[in-house]
Amino acid sequence: MGAATVLACWALPAAALPAFDEVRADFRPSDTLILSREGEVLQRLRTDATVRRGQWVPLADVSPALRQALVLSEDKRFFEHSGVDWRAATAAAWGNLWNQRTRGASTITMQLAGLLDGDWRQGPGGRTVPQKLGQTVAAQVLDRRWRKDQILEAYLNLVPFRGELVGIDALARTLFGKAAHALNDREAAVAAALVRAPNARPALVAQRACGVLRDMQPPATTGAARVDCEALDVFASAALQRRAFDASEGVAPHLARYALRQRAGSASIAAGQAAALVPERVSTTLRAPLQRFAVQSLQQHLRELRGRNVEDGAVLVLDNATGEVLAWVGSSGQLSQASEVDGVLAARQPGSTLKPFLYAQAIAERRLTAASLVDDSPAQISTASGLYIPQNYDRQFKGWVSVRTALAASLNVPAVRTLVMVTPDAFHRQLAAAGMPLRETGDYFGYSLALGSPEVPLLHLTNAYRTLANGGRASPVAVLPAASRVARAGAAPVTAPPLNRALAADAAFIVGDILADGNARARTFGTDSVLATRFWSAVKTGTSKDMRDNWAVGWSARYTVGVWVGNASGAAMHDVSGTSGAAPVWAAVMGFLHAREPSRAPRPPTGLVRAPVRFGSGADSPQPLEAARDEWFVPGTQQALFAIDSIAIQDDSERTVALKRLKNGPTATVAAPDVSGARITAPAAGSVIALDPDIPPASQRLQFVAGSAAAGADLRWRIGGKPLGRGARVGWLPWPGRHVVQLTDGQGRVLDEIRIEVRGAGIAAPGLKSGRS
Repeated sequence: MGAATVLACWALPAAALPAFDEVRADFRPSDTLILSREGEVLQRLRTDATVRRGQWVPLADVSPALRQALVLSEDKRFFEHSGVDWRAATAAAWGNLWNQRTRGASTITMQLAGLLDGDWRQGPGGRTVPQKLGQTVAAQVLDRRWRKDQILEAYLNLVPFRGELVGIDALARTLFGKAAHALNDREAAVAAALVRAPNARPALVAQRACGVLRDMQPPATTGAARVDCEALDVFASAALQRRAFDASEGVAPHLARYALRQRAGSASIAAGQAAALVPERVSTTLRAPLQRFAVQSLQQHLRELRGRNVEDGAVLVLDNATGEVLAWVGSSGQLSQASEVDGVLAARQPGSTLKPFLYAQAIAERRLTAASLVDDSPAQISTASGLYIPQNYDRQFKGWVSVRTALAASLNVPAVRTLVMVTPDAFHRQLAAAGMPLRETGDYFGYSLALGSPEVPLLHLTNAYRTLANGGRASPVAVLPAASRVARAGAAPVTAPPLNRALAADAAFIVGDILADGNARARTFGTDSVLATRFWSAVKTGTSKDMRDNWAVGWSARYTVGVWVGNASGAAMHDVSGTSGAAPVWAAVMGFLHAREPSRAPRPPTGLVRAPVRFGSGADSPQPLEAARDEWFVPGTQQALFAIDSIAIQDDSERTVALKRLKNGPTATVAAPDVSGARITAPAAGSVIALDPDIPPASQRLQFVAGSAAAGADLRWRIGGKPLGRGARVGWLPWPGRHVVQLTDGQGRVLDEIRIEVRGAGIAAPGLKSGRS
């Protein structure tokens, strides 16, 4: 076979070399860029663990120093030859003949041909003669088809530099911490030296870089005098140890991973997944300025809580109409020891944030109205596992209060009494309809379901509140933009996605009106609460048991914002209340959203009735239970007066129980305290009091109550043998431990005695050092 035939055989694969545009289109970085709706880069996420490749860098964005260094180091006659430097090839062949070390004859174009086709790539023992011939033919084909600038640009983006680093973008950002256009002469010389020996020792890299730097000096200067090779050695050694190019970088790492999973339509993206399956850029619905502000607000507030054992948090912002995610902060970042845990997706106990859905269901079923009176008094509910004794935020009972006050002030006992009417299973189904499916059944949680005992992620909880904002209609959230829903960056939605009815519209409106009522929540949170905004908004806070999770979730006319703070490890926080934990972050984000955008109260649904109501007086005061006001009603449930009438009946047990019947249609009959005489009626003997952590320590009180028939007697209380107080009802500042509570007469004779246990109070007994920081 003649030489012409051999060359013809190698010309066939060479003719199949791709065009420059094809190479550029097939290029895949090892990282995926996550973009905001404005096109800003929010996050760079490593999606290919097999190689470290940055973005494709146009030749115009490569520093002139690097272009000069590379040509001088690898191919001095690059702009003169036609792909093969025959002069250098001849010199190399002559040197090999006489066993002389000469510079290699492989040009930049020939090296690029080897990068484009693995058949011509150099192996451990060097290239074979057929490989060299094929590479030579391919280089000449490339030189005819491609321009010189395209050859140089592709080579800079495809050449391996060191270790896993491929391409000039990855090299520049990893070793020098800057973009390719900013490399200076010294950095360019080190980069060029790495092309010839990617994994050489730092001393050898510095030696070769020094030679390149000398070649780069103008002819009129004395290169040896101007180049400090010792300093270059120190610089190269330091640069080769740097790893400035983080695997993932930006302000939305958790959203980035979630968006990729949504894009792929699978549960996860494997670290080594084929690059072709991972997009180079992914556009999302996030607003870049809002995302940055949410991150900063969360981190700033957690720094202010330093010393209270709280380091993690999460923020989610949704567009009410479209369900688009506008901000997704899954962690506090560097403040956290578990920054990889996504607080938006992690399941946590939501506490009192479930109460709005419970009252909405009771109102929709016409069991209650916003003006119905519910009894906030000690309750002992029998369950299969024993007595369930709910407590309030401040350990104080308010007596008879309206549903509006009970929800806005986040009273626990009325919520549990409401769940008794609705039933746990029915409420379980309602939560699922609102977008919060629970793993266990309603009977599994029992009456603690009213106080948020199940675990739900912030994503589901916030979207459920968006259901309230949309008048009871639910739809999934979206992190990827849809052309049918978004007109342009930051613009109002064109069309809304289909919404499914999850709650009655009138009940959702009434609950929203309650949660927007600052006067109604004043009994617990005060009139100057951080929850009060200058624009219309509705919000609810919540805290899980043992102070492990704190929440603030609410909505305005256009946005729904959910915030969680706590610890990813599940550790309890110290002295973080409902308004000092998540609420300040919620208020800050809401304020940012409405800095230049108004928020007005929603219009009531058609048919909803607004009517004046007044309330009767309580048993202990001639004053009305609550001030007269106008109230919203589901049609057919309105009435003008809400009052209480008491009657006595005989029970089967040793005690007589009074039942109080409400003079309002929707409210059910409720049990009243024991009136058997000088007996302790609350708490029950053997009670384990698990105190709600969402309380300022000085406000915690446990109420001891004697039967109403003994109210006029000279009753005295002792705990642990020490005097506590006098009268039929006393409050006690609890502390952890087992305690003996005694009720005595004026002469000290013990009339009744119970034993109780207190857990999780976090308050030391008088004279003892507090366990809180």
